Amino acid sequence: MYNTGNLVKEMVERHGRNRDSLMPILQDIVGRHNYLTDEAMVEVAKELDISAAEVYGTASFYSFLDTEPRGRYVIRVCKTITCSMKGKNDILGAIEDLLKIKLGETTLDNQFSLLETNCIGWCHKAPAILINDMPYTELTPEKVLDVIKGYMNK
Repeated sequence: MYNTGNLVKEMVERHGRNRDSLMPILQDIVGRHNYLTDEAMVEVAKELDISAAEVYGTASFYSFLDTEPRGRYVIRVCKTITCSMKGKNDILGAIEDLLKIKLGETTLDNQFSLLETNCIGWCHKAPAILINDMPYTELTPEKVLDVIKGYMNK
């Protein structure tokens, strides 16, 4: 858990107190702490003078605005038809076997979370994943294992 009040105030100072500041504030909180707590969303609502339901609705609509704790590295596997046709399930299976987790889970050491997500914009180089904000494309099971092992050594 993080210090909600100070963090939200810092983000509001950076981005402003108007409704247009909501997304940048939420993105910065997630960027710093990997997820949004209920307390943070309520505090953002107070600071921007909007309803907590509006903040939560925005956060829950966007898959990259996590509302639960995630691992240090969030692996997002693209689930588009293009990635599926080009071997997404083999990629996913290799990741699950290596990390000993299933979709939606986080490793016991809190290093990795594994999620599926809609299009990440790399269909022309499918199958693709994101690890935090870094895309990896044209994957094979072997290639994805090498990529993840590189993160294990960081």
